[in-house]
Amino acid sequence: MATTYQLPFEKSVVEIEAQLERLGADVLRAEGDGEPPKKEQTAEIKKLERERKRVLKRAYGELSPWDTVRVARHPKRPQMRDYIDLIFKDFCELHGDRRFGEDPALVTGFARLGSIKCLVVGHHKGRTTEEKLACHFGCAHPEGYRKALAKMKLAEKFGLPIVTLVDTPGAYPGMGAEQRGQAEAIAVNLREMSRLKTPIVSVIIGEGGSGGALGIAVADRVAMLEHAWYSVISPEGCAAILWKTANEENNQAAAVALSLTAKDNLRLKIVDAIIAEPVGGAHRDAAGAAEGLRKWLTERLRELKRFKPENLPRRRYERFRRLGEFEEVAAAEASDGG
Repeated sequence: MATTYQLPFEKSVVEIEAQLERLGADVLRAEGDGEPPKKEQTAEIKKLERERKRVLKRAYGELSPWDTVRVARHPKRPQMRDYIDLIFKDFCELHGDRRFGEDPALVTGFARLGSIKCLVVGHHKGRTTEEKLACHFGCAHPEGYRKALAKMKLAEKFGLPIVTLVDTPGAYPGMGAEQRGQAEAIAVNLREMSRLKTPIVSVIIGEGGSGGALGIAVADRVAMLEHAWYSVISPEGCAAILWKTANEENNQAAAVALSLTAKDNLRLKIVDAIIAEPVGGAHRDAAGAAEGLRKWLTERLRELKRFKPENLPRRRYERFRRLGEFEEVAAAEASDGG
């Protein structure tokens, strides 16, 4: 599966994939002429597939935080609507916030996850240039967050659980968004989601940037895909503030300082789980990534069904209060230990 988009650490992998593509084309041509594939070709393909898997495991097992950000932004990485097609059934999209208008950057709708009826909410970045522009590259406006909250309250009314899929570099920072109350819309979502008496599960599937991500991520259970990132700011934004220049070196340093990877967030107890991706990232096997996501969502929703709806806000509150816990050690005790 050669691709025109190449991550810096994937050069050797792309070369192997190009060889596999050429060999596969030769085999198809031979089969079209009624000839069986040669043993040498079959053996070479198997050898290259093993080598590809080995190189991918090594490369993706040693990703730096900045490389993780690059993987999360891969143009072929599955997005919100891809997962809707791969995981959910009978999706019925709901539009508009009943105040200002429709925001395509935030998608909402009722669907079925197996036998579980639920509300699905998530950011969508877009795939083509036209779609990206229409979706503001996944940066939602206030009407998007108000739409999401209105549909969440509808789900609560009907006793349906909520699934949110986060994938945004941040909320839209334009003048119009600020004039229509961007900060207030996100703040209201944080407050109201914490009070909803229905199960909420959230997964960061790509980028999880700042308040734009938090606006739909106040949940009972939060997970991240293995190569996603979740932080208060993007590495470029952090570098621009700290060092005035967002160049390659500063971006790498900022990505490390932000502790934005899935492993970092799990260590800090900001998320509850990491959902493994197929070898080489979700962009190489969307169906495999979707299956892992489906299993986690199904298990968590079944787990949360055991709790009484009226007890969920209290448990959600306790979960967020535990974030950032630390222990104070007296000076004398610290010196004894040293």
